[in-house]
Amino acid sequence: MPHSEFLSESPCPVARSVAVVGDRWCLLIVRDAFDGICRFGDFQRSLGLARNILSDRLRRLVEAGILALQPASDGSAYQEYVLTPQGNSLFPVVVALRQWGEQHLFRPAERHSVLVERSTGDPVPLMTPSTKDGSVLAPAGTEVRRIGD
Repeated sequence: MPHSEFLSESPCPVARSVAVVGDRWCLLIVRDAFDGICRFGDFQRSLGLARNILSDRLRRLVEAGILALQPASDGSAYQEYVLTPQGNSLFPVVVALRQWGEQHLFRPAERHSVLVERSTGDPVPLMTPSTKDGSVLAPAGTEVRRIGD
């Protein structure tokens, strides 16, 4: 069984998610879609990705229900890739990856982009899992329970 088929049949939600969006190009396409990119050529310019690889990843994201193709908003003959509700629900995942990268992959004072609230210009607060009462939830405070066991 190919690796991705194994992941897509796994009882683990993380494994199934990785099977769909775990490829770096897929995540960067989703990131760019959140930034307003919607045309093939614009994705290609942003990512510097070969056309065949970009075509494949866009097709996968459409098949997975993360992106949808629609006629161009400007009435031209082009088509645009837009995030579906399922795709929009990946926003916290992309933000968490961004924040992890900001914390661990840059030297102090090294320049990088920052995600801010459009209305205030304030940086987006650090995302952390929390308990029902709002306390920070550490990995040691969780466990995986298999449904149906």
